[in-house]
Amino acid sequence: MQLGAIFMGHVVFNVELPTPEAEVIPGVQWGAMEAFPTPAYWAYQVYARRLTGDRINYKLGTTLKEEVGACLLGGHGIPANVGLAAFHHVKDRGAFLDQPPSEETLLEWLREPLQIEGRLVHYRFAKQKARYLCAALQKLATERPPVESGKALRDWLLDVPGIGYKTASWVARNWLDADDVAILDIHILRAGLLGKFFESNLTVERHYLELEEQFIRFSKGLGVRASELDALMWLEMMSSPMTVHSIMGMGHHTPVSGSRTRAKKSEANANQLSLIG
Repeated sequence: MQLGAIFMGHVVFNVELPTPEAEVIPGVQWGAMEAFPTPAYWAYQVYARRLTGDRINYKLGTTLKEEVGACLLGGHGIPANVGLAAFHHVKDRGAFLDQPPSEETLLEWLREPLQIEGRLVHYRFAKQKARYLCAALQKLATERPPVESGKALRDWLLDVPGIGYKTASWVARNWLDADDVAILDIHILRAGLLGKFFESNLTVERHYLELEEQFIRFSKGLGVRASELDALMWLEMMSSPMTVHSIMGMGHHTPVSGSRTRAKKSEANANQLSLIG
């Protein structure tokens, strides 16, 4: 048994996890709780965030139309702050009201410079994203989206040009707080390869549903929600590029001690991790 402690002021919460040699799922060991990025490390971090109230808020919009717009305007090749700035830019101009704007109007708005951190930035792929967003808003205005499950909403969104499994899953996870889909990008893929819960011969482009099934099975083995785990993994892997590249260069093994060689992303993480053999 591994024992971890989460300190909240003068109160200490103990977290017990199986031994490092025990298996989370067949063929995947828990590993040491203090070693990034073992399965035990991820489980501990999820529990610590729950107890400290530091859970990740991943919803971006206040309506489904806004959520679709925010996810569509972000994603691959677009920095997060630029995608969010573009979303708020078109939202302020009425893109998500009852009457969907035309593709030409959306293009005009997306071509306007964005004010980001004191400088003007031009949104990439304006023409392409205007077409995709117009099609998505038209579909949302004329059809009733299924919201009984994340997979149902995800599959419904796949008919929209420019929306693939990743973006559709992103919307479904965010809007429904769904645990039956996973947002698989390079950060989650690397976490899965390092943690050995993804098969190394699978790719997101060709085997999305197989990898998603493996991710959800892994989260159930840890006893945590897939949505929480996905968001946490993305944040930590994205925030630790040098550490991740270093570990990947070692041949997908040799975890890094969380308390010695890896910088924490937040004060909460820095103060919470106190592990006892």
